[in-house]
Amino acid sequence: MLTNVDPVLRRCWHPVARSAEVADQPVRVVLLGKPWVLFRAGDHLRAFPDRCPHRRAPLSLGECHDGLLRCAYHGWRFDGEGTCVAVPALGDDAVIPSRARLRPAAGVAERHGLVFLAPDDPVAPLPELPEATDPAFMAGDLPPMTARASVGLLADNFLDMAHFPFVHRGTFGAEEAAEVPNYTVDRDRWSFTAAYQHQFANREDPAVAAGLRPLVQTRRLTYRLDAPFHLVLRIDFLDAGGSNVIGFFLQPETADRCRIYSTIWRDDVDGDAERMADAVAFEVAVVEEDLRVQQAYDDLVLPLDLTTELHTRADRTTVELRRVLADLVAAVEGDTVEGDAIS
Repeated sequence: MLTNVDPVLRRCWHPVARSAEVADQPVRVVLLGKPWVLFRAGDHLRAFPDRCPHRRAPLSLGECHDGLLRCAYHGWRFDGEGTCVAVPALGDDAVIPSRARLRPAAGVAERHGLVFLAPDDPVAPLPELPEATDPAFMAGDLPPMTARASVGLLADNFLDMAHFPFVHRGTFGAEEAAEVPNYTVDRDRWSFTAAYQHQFANREDPAVAAGLRPLVQTRRLTYRLDAPFHLVLRIDFLDAGGSNVIGFFLQPETADRCRIYSTIWRDDVDGDAERMADAVAFEVAVVEEDLRVQQAYDDLVLPLDLTTELHTRADRTTVELRRVLADLVAAVEGDTVEGDAIS
């Protein structure tokens, strides 16, 4: 069983904030049940456990000046590497204890408008998302959502292809066929992709209202998972043209709480901010439909033993999710990770 605070997840990259949320003053975030403090020092992002080594006060209550983080309780100051450079109560010439230092996160980085943090050396690399830097695509950020949910089950839900006609009847699922066509899953170490085509109700297509195209159209869905919870769905509209890329990034905060970051990239809105705002609102409604189910679970865990649940051929993506994460657990617990996997 994988929980939101499984120690194995310390060796993974996780989103912890939108880039715009982190400036030159300390910001508190929670990851895997532990608080962290983030701030910018010049061009560098810094991330430390949110606890002063002196009296364990939250450093996020403090301030930053000239790239130094100052504790709000006794004024101890720490540089960007976590070294304590001043203890006001001891005077300017004090010998600072060697233990007066902060342990930085193993990794902190920015990708596609998000800050990612790895508490310990990450097993899998932090993936790129080509559409995020492609000028043909316009980005629309959904507001971050906090939910009582399992990040594993949310990833499972994102990859699940059989729930559309039932969970999403209020958005895009009403006219969809319930049968999931055959598809294959292609694994690449800590990632996999899967693609298939299906019929759906394209209510966003202006040509439908004009009577130029039917409501029910064909689209190709290409899913990608990069361990642990970096998920992308590319939707290519085969009748109307254009592509819609949905990024879904999950932050396991506590045993029963997570934060969801989602962004859509589209090459079919012609830079129209109003159309993008409508698209974002539509995606928010889709996520809210999913959360009505996901927040109803009693046990906020993802079973990794494939004998625990019943699986069918329609579940190939969600079965592969369990295999990838089970391999991740085995690699970390067995310390068999190859050096070139670290990034």
